[in-house]
Amino acid sequence: MSENRKRALVTGSSRGIGRAIAISLAKDGYEVLVHCAGNRAKAEETAEIITQNGGKATILQADLCNPQETQRLAVQMGDIDVLVLNASLQIRNPWSRIPLEECYEQLNCNFVSSLLLIQAAVPHMKQQKWGRIVTIGSVQEAKPHPDMLVYSSSKAAQTNMAQSLSLQLAADGITVNNVAPGVIYTDRNMEALADVEYAKQVTASIPVGFYGEPEDCAGIVSLLCSEKGRYITGQSIYVDGGKSIQ
Repeated sequence: MSENRKRALVTGSSRGIGRAIAISLAKDGYEVLVHCAGNRAKAEETAEIITQNGGKATILQADLCNPQETQRLAVQMGDIDVLVLNASLQIRNPWSRIPLEECYEQLNCNFVSSLLLIQAAVPHMKQQKWGRIVTIGSVQEAKPHPDMLVYSSSKAAQTNMAQSLSLQLAADGITVNNVAPGVIYTDRNMEALADVEYAKQVTASIPVGFYGEPEDCAGIVSLLCSEKGRYITGQSIYVDGGKSIQ
């Protein structure tokens, strides 16, 4: 494939939804920057899958709960054409017991890091008059979990930011959209869903009657990052089996 291929950074792409998106974009011809916070071995697995399929991948490591590390990542990534903001931190705690440090960690990872990386990526996109930014939100924007107040609030803030920026960047050929997954079967929720009774309750809340897979989210991101998605901007698209409207 051409060495002039476009470059895409997918944060949190060592596993789960981020890995599926990274693999999909690589198949679309992008050189993918695979990002991880700490588990480099998992990131290497993602990169190996990409290279085995004929793609090109580079691994970048940074803890997005730390703004200084996010700024370092912004420098290391260089000029990119596609930015997929998938990394997030989700901590369960009743709202009345949330410590300030826990609040800051989630806000930094789920919102502040997105802002910093967008600020770093947009100048090149403007120069090229082409760019794609996709934030990965959550069904909790519509159906907030009572024990995930900061998580759901930060995801809603990220989507608001994406919609605001979509208006400000449209004239520069840059689209900005949000993809909001529902219940996706990943290692993040495997333990909770192992509880049979809880799993029944969760499944009953999904109109289609089953969990999604990471690949269910990758397809819409692939579309949004392509020329076929050029007329879609400022949207928040739920990939949730209908859960957000039940």
